[in-house]
Amino acid sequence: MVPMGRPTRVIPASGARHLAVCEWGVPTGYPVFWLHGTPGSRYTRHDSSVYTEAGARVITYDRPGYGQSTRDRGRDIAAAAHDIAAIAATLRLDEFAVAGRSGGGPHALAAAALLPDRVSRCASVVGVGPWDAKDLDWLGGMTQGNVDEYTWAAEGESILHERMEPRCREIVRAMAAGEGLGKNYELSPDDRATAADIGHRAMLSQAVQEAFRCGIWGLVDDDLAFTRPWGFAPDDVEAPTQVWYGTEDTLVGTQHGTWLLEHVPKAEGRVMEGGHLTLEYRADELMNWLANG
Repeated sequence: MVPMGRPTRVIPASGARHLAVCEWGVPTGYPVFWLHGTPGSRYTRHDSSVYTEAGARVITYDRPGYGQSTRDRGRDIAAAAHDIAAIAATLRLDEFAVAGRSGGGPHALAAAALLPDRVSRCASVVGVGPWDAKDLDWLGGMTQGNVDEYTWAAEGESILHERMEPRCREIVRAMAAGEGLGKNYELSPDDRATAADIGHRAMLSQAVQEAFRCGIWGLVDDDLAFTRPWGFAPDDVEAPTQVWYGTEDTLVGTQHGTWLLEHVPKAEGRVMEGGHLTLEYRADELMNWLANG
């Protein structure tokens, strides 16, 4: 069977918006939404062999404000469920799994919580917990770049946008050069090695360049949404869920993973001995669980 490629499809969403969508893997395989991080785009994916071997039909899309998707100013995390439902309706998908990495993690949980009759399985991979959780040290263990970024987000849209524009230019440059996220975002040793790997570097660079095609509003709106109420509670998630986190993650502290494990009812943990990018070496394990149970 011929694997699906990268052509972009534009799908209508609420509010006269549109969403840019790609599909990867096996056309007749089990559908899995893979939600990109912050920043990222529909080009954020794994090696095609991971999807074909799992028999997965993987759907990626640009969250609003990224790539070719229309901005949805003021969106919360819960809004992702409505966008995923719109994509699923166009693709005629009744049931699917959903997983998100880093900034995509909360958005995956939103889909599972708000589309309980449609989401079969869910995974949060190095994702954050709620900003307003009283028993979570949200900024603890994060590199200074992330501490700055989310502090600015808490101060408001204009400050965040102004201060992140030059940083986003540096992120694009650094990823193309295999230098991670640049000087402001210190990575663990194994993450630096992964970012420098020529194959992974090419994918990340392409995905981030596309993310900022029309500006940095996708990142701004993600960050703002992380620092506001999500629009649902993690304990609303009914689907079987995996929570993956890295022991050396400098971008999202391990306490986010342990917090989610305590508050998502059917969550089971997957601890990675490494950092934020370590899933690249275990993606087959995750995708097989999502697509085959």
